[in-house]
Amino acid sequence: MKLLNATIMAATVLASGALASVQGALGQDVQRGKYLVSFAGCIDCHTPGYLLGKPDMSRLLSGSEVGFEIPALGVFHGPNLTSDEESGLGSWSEQQIVTAFTTGVRPDGRVLAPIMPWKLLANLTAEDARSIAAYLKSLPPIKNKVPGPFGPTEKPTSFVMKVVPPDNAAPAKQ
Repeated sequence: MKLLNATIMAATVLASGALASVQGALGQDVQRGKYLVSFAGCIDCHTPGYLLGKPDMSRLLSGSEVGFEIPALGVFHGPNLTSDEESGLGSWSEQQIVTAFTTGVRPDGRVLAPIMPWKLLANLTAEDARSIAAYLKSLPPIKNKVPGPFGPTEKPTSFVMKVVPPDNAAPAKQ
């Protein structure tokens, strides 16, 4: 009986160590993803208030109330990247998240707006892309349905920043 108890105890200790090792590796992926998301500027377009100069960090990455108008394409808002099932990425797998930000195509087939720098993010290593997805999946769910997208003939319902070609931009006052 003592041998059986010792065997069970040893197996439990080994399993606990293996679990801690896996959790540590997962934690490192999430921390790496957090760093990359911060460094890449994702917070700017995907956090409420950020583009208005008053970021609401209690709703980090839960989507922007400010849209970008792109001539002939429409108005697009930085969507909710939290794990909320209804308004965020909660129903997306990590691989679907990676595919979206590295190819510009969402799981439903919709192409991301050109303002999303997916062509640059396509250059990430597979490990870094997985780390970003792991971090996004680790975010607590925050319900925040952003407006739009709005087609070129639709009227947006929120604040809009225009992206205009240089020949249409007003010259800077000197």
